[in-house]
Amino acid sequence: MLSVGIDVSKGESMVCALNQFGKVVLTPRRYKHVKSALGSLVERLRSFGDNDIRIIMEATGIYSLPVAKYFKEQGFFVAVINPYAMSRFRIGGQGSLRNVKTDKADSMTIAGYGRQCWDTLMEYNPAAETYWKLDYLLRLYQKILAYRVSILQELYGIIEQTMPGIKEIGIKSPQVSTAKDILLDFAKTFWHYDQITGMSEKKFISRYLVWAKKKGHRPDVGKAAAIYAMAKDGIPCLPADPIVKQSIHTNIEALERVGTTLRDILSQMSGLAKTLPEYDIVRAMGGVGDVLVVKLIAVIGDIKRFRKAKSLVAYAGIDPPPYSSGKFEGNKRRISKRG
Repeated sequence: MLSVGIDVSKGESMVCALNQFGKVVLTPRRYKHVKSALGSLVERLRSFGDNDIRIIMEATGIYSLPVAKYFKEQGFFVAVINPYAMSRFRIGGQGSLRNVKTDKADSMTIAGYGRQCWDTLMEYNPAAETYWKLDYLLRLYQKILAYRVSILQELYGIIEQTMPGIKEIGIKSPQVSTAKDILLDFAKTFWHYDQITGMSEKKFISRYLVWAKKKGHRPDVGKAAAIYAMAKDGIPCLPADPIVKQSIHTNIEALERVGTTLRDILSQMSGLAKTLPEYDIVRAMGGVGDVLVVKLIAVIGDIKRFRKAKSLVAYAGIDPPPYSSGKFEGNKRRISKRG
């Protein structure tokens, strides 16, 4: 039995190994994340003979991936530990009264974790390529979506000063999944109340109906009349000048480009998700639509890595952890939020 603890950092790692008795058989040493350095470490580990060797490391995002991948390809058992679990082990597993934090000490702690939890270690299995792509696309989607929200908030702020209250009568942006956006289409043509009140009600309603039909929106005479009445009664804070108009149009153009990108990403994710066996099952669940199904599969990943339903619930962090002491049994617990 040989527990190899690897404290991963950017570009290099500190490595230490303990045997079943807790004796250091490989003193802490740094190895760069290159084939030549890791290859020499592999040779050193194999020199210990037929010992059951396990590689233990914390999940550190992109930094731990090349190390885990390399040792997995070399045929070693690799366990990638949740940082929170390792943190709890550091607090209570070593029995030390001193708070020592160095790379050497961390590598020994990680090796100690592997030695103590040897029988319950779960082997690291790299996600299938499809799940990895879905996860990557979802992260990209969320970043671009956050950018869209920031632009939309800025646009809302300007429109609220040129056409206060316009969103209250249904002129607002829908979800990303649809290409039709009544707010953007409306603000492109009618961007200020002064522009609307500069024509008669009859003429505005006529122009509104032509605009709605051309853009694929419902030509509603009642809504057109309500907009005109609101324009007559509204108090714009910004003037109807070219600078304000340009600001609105610039934000609209940015939102249209971002919207197209987001729909393209969702389309790619949908194509990938439909190749997976669980797609039809997840899609058939109540309340799960074409967008949510791909997001769920991307977040959960390979469902086979969960031993039971409770494991998936715990992964999501929506389980109330048990709490009891003596005769006391706590039954009013908050969810763990550890997902």
